[in-house]
Amino acid sequence: MDSFRQEVIAQTDIVVVKVGTRVLTRGDGHLDEDRIRQLSEGLCAWLAQGRKVVLVSSGAVGAGMSQMGWTSRPTDLAQLQAVAAIGQTKLIEAYDRILKTHGRMAGQVLLTADDLNNHGRYLNVRNTLLTLMYFGAVPIVNENDTVAVDELQTTFGDNDRLAAMVANLLRAPLLIILSDVQGLYDGDPRLESSQRIPTVTAIDDTVLGYVQQTRSHLSKGGMGSKLEAARIATSAGENVVIAGGHEPQVLQRILAGESVGTLFAAQGKKISPWKRWIGFAVRPSGDIIVDAGASQALVKHGKSLLAIGIIDSLGNFDKGDVIAIRDQDRREIARGLTNYSAADVLRIRGLRSREIQDLLGQRPYEEVVHRDNLAITVSDSGR
Repeated sequence: MDSFRQEVIAQTDIVVVKVGTRVLTRGDGHLDEDRIRQLSEGLCAWLAQGRKVVLVSSGAVGAGMSQMGWTSRPTDLAQLQAVAAIGQTKLIEAYDRILKTHGRMAGQVLLTADDLNNHGRYLNVRNTLLTLMYFGAVPIVNENDTVAVDELQTTFGDNDRLAAMVANLLRAPLLIILSDVQGLYDGDPRLESSQRIPTVTAIDDTVLGYVQQTRSHLSKGGMGSKLEAARIATSAGENVVIAGGHEPQVLQRILAGESVGTLFAAQGKKISPWKRWIGFAVRPSGDIIVDAGASQALVKHGKSLLAIGIIDSLGNFDKGDVIAIRDQDRREIARGLTNYSAADVLRIRGLRSREIQDLLGQRPYEEVVHRDNLAITVSDSGR
């Protein structure tokens, strides 16, 4: 047993589990109901201990192929969307039927990026998920592939990010991502010389380098997208486990505190729901580039963004939009609600706050982004 993992599990009241297409489908691409049965048993083990569970599940296209009797995945977008629509019915029916044998029921929730981009709809999604869990149901979340064109075209990696966003939405202390790889390895997982990394305390260049070494083995959106999902969740103060979805009783073993897969430890303290929405749910409307001093002030000292630290502004955004704040190397360090439009930011960049009045004829805000409306998005922020 792993004492740190046991501590994480003990503090977990809500767990979000994400399962990918490769775990849920057989070699011919069809839905694997035995795998759904095993997964459902694992979910019910968590529920039996009084935990709340949300499942983010891929597999709609594979389920649709099963229904259509097809052996190859369609490439035409309209056909993919149609097959996903057919398969989503099959997928949710399989989950619901199997969960009912354990005295549980499924609740289907289909989302697009716009549902989480709008703050009102974001809160509605949260309330719906919480109510489903209050009723004793297992919310089963998937992207609405029939209308989310961009999401469907990039397929595999997208539900990893969606799962991280759902975990942040619910402030779930633990996100479990079940993959066809048994965690993060320090080399190609196919080689005996490669070792599984049990715990990651920071997603740094060394960790990212492990993914680069195995990129040829993993599918597009594979471990790279899972690390991005882990970064999102851990940056908000939550923990993540990436483990093999084909492992026997994998969810039950994680629940028991066994050293299964790779645990990514939370970075810093939890952040507020408002800042979670700003930092990880909204698509930025543009970018603001800041100098080293401003970057340090934001990330290390929790300051607001002032005009004097701004180098450049990219994109066409308005006052009140969410923008990404990047350092001089163009690395995103934060996101926030801007008090000035892109045109005004370009005019006032590099100025002291008292000089804004002279240039614009008014100074409605001293800060370009106030710290109350700013979320740090780098995992090594030390918040």
